[in-house]
Amino acid sequence: MPIIEEAKYIWMSGKFVPWEEAKVHVLVHALHYGSAVFEGIRAYKTKRGTAVFRLREHLKRLLDSAKIYRMESPYTLEELSHVTVELIKKNGLEECYIRPLLYRGYHSLGVNPFECPVEISIAAWKWGKYLGAEALEKGVDVMVSSWNRMAPNTFPAMAKATANYANSQLIKMEAVIYGFAEGIALNHMGAVSEGSGENLFLIKDEIIYTPSLDAAVLPGITRNTIIEIARKMGYEVKETHIPREMLYIADELFFTGTAAEVTPIRSVDKIVIGNGKIGPITQKLQDEFFRIIREADPEYEHWFTFVK
Repeated sequence: MPIIEEAKYIWMSGKFVPWEEAKVHVLVHALHYGSAVFEGIRAYKTKRGTAVFRLREHLKRLLDSAKIYRMESPYTLEELSHVTVELIKKNGLEECYIRPLLYRGYHSLGVNPFECPVEISIAAWKWGKYLGAEALEKGVDVMVSSWNRMAPNTFPAMAKATANYANSQLIKMEAVIYGFAEGIALNHMGAVSEGSGENLFLIKDEIIYTPSLDAAVLPGITRNTIIEIARKMGYEVKETHIPREMLYIADELFFTGTAAEVTPIRSVDKIVIGNGKIGPITQKLQDEFFRIIREADPEYEHWFTFVK
């Protein structure tokens, strides 16, 4: 996992603050109660210049997550979009990872968060490949986690909340301790859900499957991207419930996410998927995904926010 490479500035509630001065009080509500929502966004160096990929969709999901948690953002989507572009410029970044964080700040401590101010920060820095440089080409080995995703009416899986990622950490740590790159979680009914920080796709007999949103999955922006690309390429895509054993007999498996991009899976629980190499459909989808980004394809103009 790539470490953080410090940039010059972080934007915090209206101000560009030097990186080393971007601090909060130890008693902010979010630190104690997980009362924060966030996003992960990438800006790429394309043939048409630096462009943020699907910025508006990410920021819309950020504000939707905040709404679910009854947090009113002090800034609009348009304002946050503008600030993100300005931050990339001020930091002189051609490619970067972007992390907006909307959180309840310092006022009082208690389960009732309403008196705490809602604050926001946006950071951007150079970042490599989340699962390693070779993962995109050679794939990763994963395990089915002993930890399940949250059941309905416990945590809102559709919100990208920091609290949800306590569950993700348990899934990830277990996988790492047992020598795997990642874990796949099941939902409360035992059906396939997602990775610790990635959505999952399965290919069987040239049909593409992905867990439906009621399987306790985050509605991923890259997930949506791949569904649209696959359908335009003529593939049938089914959003449905997927039993665990279907993982083992899949022809191809891959993760998607802003960090993971399109990462093939070569084995699950030490059962080899296909021939243990990136599958032909996964390869085509991965190639098309990166072609669209590399060229900032005008057909997908609405997916790009250019930094000029």
